[in-house]
Amino acid sequence: MPEPADTPRPISGGSLSEAELPRTAVAWPAAKERADSPVGQAVRRLRRSTTAVVGAAIVALLVVVALFADVLAPRSPTATDQANTFARPSWAHPLGTDQLGRDMLSRAIHGTRISLLVGVSSVLLALFVGVPLGMIAGYYGGRVDTLVMRVMDLILAFPIYLLAVILMVIFTPTAGLLGTIKVTGAIAIVRIPIYARLVRGSVLSIKEKEYVEACRALGVRDPWIIFRHVLPNCLAPIIVTTTLGIATSIIVEATLSFLGLGTQPPTPSWGWDLKANVAFIQANLWLSLFPGLAIFVTVLGFNLFGDGLRDALDPRLK
Repeated sequence: MPEPADTPRPISGGSLSEAELPRTAVAWPAAKERADSPVGQAVRRLRRSTTAVVGAAIVALLVVVALFADVLAPRSPTATDQANTFARPSWAHPLGTDQLGRDMLSRAIHGTRISLLVGVSSVLLALFVGVPLGMIAGYYGGRVDTLVMRVMDLILAFPIYLLAVILMVIFTPTAGLLGTIKVTGAIAIVRIPIYARLVRGSVLSIKEKEYVEACRALGVRDPWIIFRHVLPNCLAPIIVTTTLGIATSIIVEATLSFLGLGTQPPTPSWGWDLKANVAFIQANLWLSLFPGLAIFVTVLGFNLFGDGLRDALDPRLK
C-alpha cells in the first residue's frame, strides 16, 4: 500500500530532523498567510507607528497605576492632617498637600482609577446601546431609521457639556460608587448618538455589497447577516472612535467634577481637586498643576493611541 505523500521517509545517512524537513515546509505557507492577513498588516503598521507606541505605553502605565493604586499610593487619599496643610513638594509628600493636609500624590494615583473607570465604562455603555441602534436603523431603513435618527438628532441638538450638566442636575450628584455610576450614565447618554450615526453610515454602504445581496438571495436571516457579515466590516471605525471617545469622556468627567456636578468628595477626582484648590493657585501653584497634568497626560495618551489605530486600520494605507 503506498504511503501518503506528506509522510516523512527514512533517509540513510541523514538525521531525523532532515527527514522531517518537508513537514516543516508545509507549515510555512499558513504562517505567511496569517502574516499577510488584514489583521497582521494592521498590527505591523501599529508597531511601526511611533505615535501609537507612545500612546499605548502611556495607556498601559495608567492602567497599571489604576489597578495597583492601593499599593502605589503612599497614604490614604482621604486622610487629613491639619498640622501639615499646604506643604510644599518634598520627600515626605512628593506632590505636596492640600488645604486639608491630604497627600496630593495619593489623590492623583487614586484619581486615575476614577477617571479610567468613568471613561471606559461610559464609552462601553454608549457602545452597547448606540451600535445596535445604528445597525438596525441603517439596515432596515424606512420608519425605523427615521424614528431612531430623529431621537439621536434630538440628543445631538444639545451641546455635549450642557446636556451632561442637565443630566447630572436631574440625577443629583452623590459620593461613592453610586455617584460614579450616575456620572457614567450621564456621559454614556451624551455619547450614544455618536456611535449610532457612525454605525448607520457604515451599514448603509455595506448592505449594498454583493456578498450581502448573495446572503439575502440564499434566504439567510437578517440577524445572521447583520452580526456575521455587516458588523465585522464596521469594527475599524468603531474601535478608533471608542479609543478617542475615552479621552473625551475623561475630560467631561473632570469638567463635571470641576463644576461640582461629578464625582463628589471624599472620592478622589482630578476635576474636584482642581475645583477645591483653584482659590489657592497663586500661592500654591502645585495644588492645581499636578491634577491638571494628570488629565493632560491621560487624554494625550488615548489620543495618540487612537490616532495610531486610525492610521493602522485605514484601508487606504494597505
